Amino acid sequence: MPHGKPAGVACVHLDEQMSCRLFGDSRRPALCDAFKAETSICAETREQALRILDELEILSQPKSDDAK
Repeated sequence: MPHGKPAGVACVHLDEQMSCRLFGDSRRPALCDAFKAETSICAETREQALRILDELEILSQPKSDDAK
């Protein structure tokens, strides 16, 4: 994804089982290759991980002008 991947949008390189089609391929982005899963983010299940990522996305959103 040359212009980045928006939060909440699946990577274009994921297959139907949510597995990376570029795993082990030299075209795989360096960021993905360097990623090391951590239990604090990935938890024990995909559902738990998605819940944590949703919370982090909300917490990391810039404050609106109204909230300043």
